[in-house]
Order: sequence, then C-alpha cells, then structure tokens
Amino acid sequence: MGAPPVCPIPWRDPLAAFAPYARTPGAALLAGGDFAILAPAPTRIVSGGFAELAEALAARPARRAPGFGPFAGGAIGYFGYELGGTIERLPPLKAPGPSLPDLHVGLFDTVAAFDLNARTAAAVGPDAAALAATLSAAPALPPEETWGPTAWMPEWPRAVYEARIRRTLDYIRAGDIFQANIAQRFAAPRPAGMTAFGLFRKLCRVNPAPFAAYLCVDAARAVVSASPERFLKVSVEGDTRRIETRPIKGTRPRGRTPEEDACLAAELAASVKDRAENLMIVDLLRNDLSRSATLGSVKVPELWAVESFAAVHHLVSVVTAEPRADVPTLEILRRAFPGGSITGAPKVRAMEIIAELEDARRGPYCGAIG
Repeated sequence: MGAPPVCPIPWRDPLAAFAPYARTPGAALLAGGDFAILAPAPTRIVSGGFAELAEALAARPARRAPGFGPFAGGAIGYFGYELGGTIERLPPLKAPGPSLPDLHVGLFDTVAAFDLNARTAAAVGPDAAALAATLSAAPALPPEETWGPTAWMPEWPRAVYEARIRRTLDYIRAGDIFQANIAQRFAAPRPAGMTAFGLFRKLCRVNPAPFAAYLCVDAARAVVSASPERFLKVSVEGDTRRIETRPIKGTRPRGRTPEEDACLAAELAASVKDRAENLMIVDLLRNDLSRSATLGSVKVPELWAVESFAAVHHLVSVVTAEPRADVPTLEILRRAFPGGSITGAPKVRAMEIIAELEDARRGPYCGAIG
C-alpha cells in the first residue's frame, strides 16, 4: 500500500484538539519531544498479550512512511510490567494491585501529528479529511482545573518499607544481585474538580517530559505519564533497521541558581556510584538487545551523558543494535521487556526479588508506552 492521505490542520494547541476525545476508550495522546501524536478513534482495542497484538498487527495492510510526521497509523497503548511474567517464570503475587489489563493497545487507521517545533499539523490516514475538520473545529481549552491538597498515602508503613530495603541489601551482600529497583505505590482519593485529562494538562505544564502520554482505558480510568526515558526505538535507515535504548540511572535535582545547577550536574557526572549503577544497566541492555541483534552490531555510542529536565538532571547512556531480519519489531520489544533500568541486575533474579518484596502488581508503572 502507498503512503496514506495527508490533510493539513491549521495550527492549534494539540491538547485542545484532543480534549473532546479524552474519555473515549482507547484514545491516545503522545506529547513531547518534536511531535504530538493524536490517536482519537481506535478501530479495535487489544487487551490480551504480545501474541494477540502480533496477530492483530499482522492482519493490517503494510504502509509506507507517512507523508507527515513519524506515525501513519498502527498501534498505540501501554504494556504493563506484569507482561514480563509471560516471558520469564516469576513467583505468583498475593496482592492484586491496579485493576487494569496487562496490555491495552488501540489500533488506529487515521491519526494526527503536530510538529511542535515548526507549529504545523496534519491528519494522516484514509479518513484524514474528516479528522482534520473535526480537530480544527474543537473548542479552545477551558481554564486549567483547580483542586485542593492531594492526600497521598504510601502503601506500606515506613517500618515495612525499611525492612524490605534491608532485605534487598541482604540479597546484594549474598551475591544474588547487584541491584534491585524496589518501589511502593502511593494512592490518594481523587480531589473534587480533578479529571484525568486535567491532571495531564497540569503535568505537561509543571513537569514537561519528552515522552508524556495520556491513554484512556475506559470512561472512568486513564493512564497519565510524564516519562523522560526512552526504553526502545526501532527505526529504519535505508534498508537497515536500528534499535536504540537510552537507560537512565543516576539523578540529581535542579539547582536554585545557575551556579548551583551546574555544580549538581557536575557532581552527577563525576559520581562513581551513579556511573557504576548506570554501567550495570548498560551491560544488561546490551545483553537484552543481543537476543534480537545481528552478531557484532551491539554498540554503546554514548556512556554517562548528563541530560537536564524540568526538575532533575539524569545520567543517560545510549545502546544501539541492528536486529536480525527474522525478528519482527514487536518481538524485539518482547525479548527486551521489561526495561532493565526498572528491574535491576541480573534481570530475572531482580524481578524475582521484586515479586517477593513488593508482592503486588505494578500494572502500567515500570512497563512501557508507545
């Protein structure tokens, strides 16, 4: 199939264009970096696992590169952390955690792309003209929502949290692992006046991130994310596919003055502890990418670079590879899932310890969106 139709859209705020669809099951908005991608009307929602999604994608006709933007339709959604349990054998969990499917992906024939630098936009796909007209006519955004204090509560009492961290340190001393990423959930009643999309709007303003995302699960639930970290990117350069992952390990806050900010960034760059932690995950991801890569193609073109975001400095590395021709793109994701920066090293043992100590589903947290 040739390139899909493209219909220009007069420039407007992509959040305003998407707002009428914020409660449409499966609707998705990826915002950050160079483009915002609006996917308002899925033709199908897949909520099984990797195999069901692979089958659904295989049934769709192939498309050439879009005439505008990076995405010409396909699949957008989240991959929950527990999908890792379908790849590796992990202990069963006693507590349920978030009541969301492990995978929730919408299939889209027509989407819209907003170039955030050039301030141009277009709808792409067989119904491009209709979508362009609808998005052009969407009303302006109302004033940002306001709400009172949010009463966040940790899932574990402090003593329980500290005991689980001590247990993790015992595993490290015993030689089971080098590190594990132990996390606990914080929950709060939704304040009066707050909608999921209103929260996303405020998050985009106070904590802009290159991989911000809003995914509507159903009329009552949504996944809202402001991630700085790229797990995987698979691109095509000529006749060659290329995989890139950009793990983050090592963080410092932004300073109150330019001098303090520069000092904190330099401290992070020179930190032996943070460099060692970052290097462990780089090695882990080199191994994960090698499961799909041609022999000798795994490279580390960038190690220990300091990248600055709205609230923090991060230590970021880059690992690349060229996948073998017989490995489909979705299989590359499956073989590397979940990302090593949110598990620990060695990966499978760290995931076993996470299952033991957290003992509840993580859900979309520490999974992936794309």
